[in-house]
Amino acid sequence: MTAQLRKKYSLEEYFEIEKNSEERYEYYDGKIWAMAGASQNHERIVSNAIFHLRTILGDNCSVFGSNLRVNVPNYPPYRYPDLTVYCGEGDFTQMSGLDVLNNPQKIIEVLSDSTEAFDRGDKFNYYKSIESFVEYILVSTQRPHITQFFKNDDGDWVNRDFVGMETTFHSPTFNAEISLAEIYLNVEFPPQEENPFEIIR
Repeated sequence: MTAQLRKKYSLEEYFEIEKNSEERYEYYDGKIWAMAGASQNHERIVSNAIFHLRTILGDNCSVFGSNLRVNVPNYPPYRYPDLTVYCGEGDFTQMSGLDVLNNPQKIIEVLSDSTEAFDRGDKFNYYKSIESFVEYILVSTQRPHITQFFKNDDGDWVNRDFVGMETTFHSPTFNAEISLAEIYLNVEFPPQEENPFEIIR
């Protein structure tokens, strides 16, 4: 994301920029920033995930990429998640003539070095203010590693990690098995640094 430092913007000015620009911008507390271009791995993962989820979830569910606006009550007016999923009817609000989704069930963010801490921390807490939101997936671009958070029947968030191309994991929100091999299809990972604490035998 690239910050726009000219001045403090009103929400009305932001909406006008959004409606008249081919770029995507996010807004908070008078600040506007452009959503920067993504890496090849990032875009391949997003494309794979959209195809895989549409295949396993069926026609009753909708899977959207990063152009969909999502209403986040505690981080207004809206955000652009990397992927958004809901089943059934979508509940959309008009904000200054722009369509904004109110009822995502699953949100997926593909991690980068610059956004990982925010995606795991404050952004996740903001997303929790969405009433329908019950599953959060974080996808690494450095190795086959997915972190899943899901809201259980008691309202608590459960955290699980899945590593390895041969791994699958269960999505309780949609009663579906998700394959890391499908999510990471044709993704080339950067070389991993050697562990300096590894014991050589």
